[in-house]
Amino acid sequence: MQNQINIPIILDAVRKVGDIFLKDYKQNVIPQNMNDLLKQLENIDTLCLTSLKQDLSLEFPNIPWHIGDEFDTDSQRNPTQQECYWLCDAMDGAIQYLQHIAGWTINLALIHDEKPVFSVIFDPLANEIFWAEDGQGAFMNGKLLQNSRKTDLAVMLAVFEYGHQDKSYNDLNNKIGASVTKLLQNFGIVRNYGPHGLQLAYVGAGRIDLFVQEDLDTYNWIAGLLIAKEAGAEILTTDGNPWKWGSESLLVAPKSITEKYLQIKVQK
Repeated sequence: MQNQINIPIILDAVRKVGDIFLKDYKQNVIPQNMNDLLKQLENIDTLCLTSLKQDLSLEFPNIPWHIGDEFDTDSQRNPTQQECYWLCDAMDGAIQYLQHIAGWTINLALIHDEKPVFSVIFDPLANEIFWAEDGQGAFMNGKLLQNSRKTDLAVMLAVFEYGHQDKSYNDLNNKIGASVTKLLQNFGIVRNYGPHGLQLAYVGAGRIDLFVQEDLDTYNWIAGLLIAKEAGAEILTTDGNPWKWGSESLLVAPKSITEKYLQIKVQK
């Protein structure tokens, strides 16, 4: 499968649609009710998917498409039952885009045999395009990525995230709160930024030292996971087990930092 990937064509297609959104950035009326919000989100999905399909269908005519609906918890527990397909997060951080603030990207992953084999994340505002191919490394604007080599928690940047999973019945809010408290008590800098995939790409680039999330968010993670992994990061659950599709938590950092976090987590 990897030998059939025409990387420049994919990067150009993702960059093209990102630049379209960049041209229209801050031109929308900020939605003031749920109907307007849902309509604008639908328009983003339609524009993004139409553009990508048009540009990639000639090179990859037999690969089907799947939109990653982050609100659909059940579908995120199992990969689509297809050997190979495109998984498109039309805009990671679409709420930021509609609110006229930074922190939105175009994410695309090629899934083969239930794992990502190629992924790309484009940040139009920064003009940075991250991509990775399974077993071939991770890159940003053509430069090979390398993750953090820090050893002192006091100078590390840790980020926490949360998704749209129902938290009313499984004590997830308390679990997330306890996780954030551990971060605040032990890491020098703690942030919540917004676009999940981009934050994982930043782990790959050494800009973020550790990423933690205590609930299910497969579609938001998947493109960034390959980039972080190919740059050398460990991809685990917050219990320290290897992450797999459908895992209900995520811990991503270089091995030396995941070890520190897991030690901290069990401390009283």
